[in-house]
Amino acid sequence: MRTTDAASSDVANQEQPPPAQKDILFRDSSGRLVEPPVFLSGARFADTHTHLDMLHYPSLALARCAAHGVDFLVTVVDPTEDPGYTYDNLDVWLQTARVQLDEWGLHSHQLPMTEIIIGCHPHNASAFDSSTQTLLVELLQQPKTAAVGEIGLDYHYDYSPRGVQQQVFREQIRLAKTQGLPISLHLREAHEDGLNILRQEGLPEAGALLHCFNLDYATLEPFLELGCKVAFGGPLTFKKSDDVRQAAARTAWDKIMTETDAPFMAPHPLRGTTCGPEHVIFTAAKLAEVFALQGQEAAEFYQQLYCNATEFFAR
Repeated sequence: MRTTDAASSDVANQEQPPPAQKDILFRDSSGRLVEPPVFLSGARFADTHTHLDMLHYPSLALARCAAHGVDFLVTVVDPTEDPGYTYDNLDVWLQTARVQLDEWGLHSHQLPMTEIIIGCHPHNASAFDSSTQTLLVELLQQPKTAAVGEIGLDYHYDYSPRGVQQQVFREQIRLAKTQGLPISLHLREAHEDGLNILRQEGLPEAGALLHCFNLDYATLEPFLELGCKVAFGGPLTFKKSDDVRQAAARTAWDKIMTETDAPFMAPHPLRGTTCGPEHVIFTAAKLAEVFALQGQEAAEFYQQLYCNATEFFAR
């Protein structure tokens, strides 16, 4: 269900992008250059939810991350689709990204530490059977795997019956507990049912992250009270997302992470373009603006966000 169109899939299988795309510049939907946010030297950023397998050029995205200080990356895999594609190719993407950085003359830039999370998306819950669960357990034990996710409920599309979504969600929460891993949550138009299931099942000791939050604080607060952390992505930057920014402003720093959900929902001012994990710096800058932070205070805030991510996904 969460795949790009056929044309994008064909592009994804090419080894090299066109020369005009092989740079570290940002461009808006009209092709105009966009200046990136300015940070103090040494600032580091994390994208806690991206889909490298859906990007046109995963290796280029990784190189661009390194060029812009995105030092930690979490990419998502679904056991009902083609999980081997990411597990088998991640090292190759990183090696190719290293070559690209050297071509740019950025020899001292480090590639992002990249982890994988795997879980049955609610869209695919109907395809979650015993063989899929066996494969999931096997891949959860891989050193590259850092969490179970994205899992949860999606009542917007209802690609799988709601009862099936709920059961598969419960099974994967329990599986995360047995594996000692955190969970990454996808909840769309289903926050009440999702919250009830989390309360009934209990959070894994390793924690839970509410991915891509784009609603108000009244919706977020009970998840925070339960012990969840929250990740903000592109929607935080959208012009009409005042409720999301107000929710972020009322959230403790140690509960917040940044993400992109690339290739979806590029942040302002890049809306209408294909989102990449390097775009997370725009969301981080907007979060600092939400808290009215500048200079050293902003630098400390970015470091907190980065540590939140690396500690949450540490194996």
